[in-house]
Amino acid sequence: MTWRKDKSGDRKPPRGGKPERETKPAEGAKSAREDGKTPRGFVRPEHIAPDPWRVPIVVEQISDTGVERSIVADAGQLAAIATTGGLRSVHAARATFTLQPIRDGQVQVTGRVTARIGQVCVVSLDDIDSDIDEEIDIIFAPPSKIPPMASTIDDSGDDEAAIPDPPEPIENGVIDIGRVATDALFLAVDPYPRKPGAVLALPAEPDDPEEHPFAALKALQGAPKTKPD
Repeated sequence: MTWRKDKSGDRKPPRGGKPERETKPAEGAKSAREDGKTPRGFVRPEHIAPDPWRVPIVVEQISDTGVERSIVADAGQLAAIATTGGLRSVHAARATFTLQPIRDGQVQVTGRVTARIGQVCVVSLDDIDSDIDEEIDIIFAPPSKIPPMASTIDDSGDDEAAIPDPPEPIENGVIDIGRVATDALFLAVDPYPRKPGAVLALPAEPDDPEEHPFAALKALQGAPKTKPD
């Protein structure tokens, strides 16, 4: 999982790896995923809550051979993750990481986050649980080594796929793998969860057209107009 920016500077989900998919509401419901695949595009609401899961790794302490870390969210962190992500609950969340220095102060962070979350079905409004399993692959770099977005944009009109993904900045010499795990979890959340077999019950159409609620209005509209005496 990596993030990129468009010409306006807005953060976008990754181009590489899994393809991006447009999420559309299901017909007859508020919206629901029909393919069971995870959506993309979550952007953390930083103005709402601080990072709910923090596990900072000091870059200078990462050896040339890399470092591996496994992290598990505690009860307080699980509750904070649910609040920040607008979820009913987060029952469990864990992640494994490998941080490997590569070049020019850059660090490649790979791993996986798994979680079990609670949501509300958009059709039946029943409580439902679902599992998250998301891969992570991000490059971090010192801010001075990250080129401005303008220098990465090709004005020749070529396809957007030619624009390289800029690295994420290493902030204050630290990579927060807790935040990386949280953002990956949020990216994998289905914003329109639907309980298996849930169907939205629509009002039945009357067999007799004359019993339609607007039949009387239609009859009035079709009646001949009479002139006043």
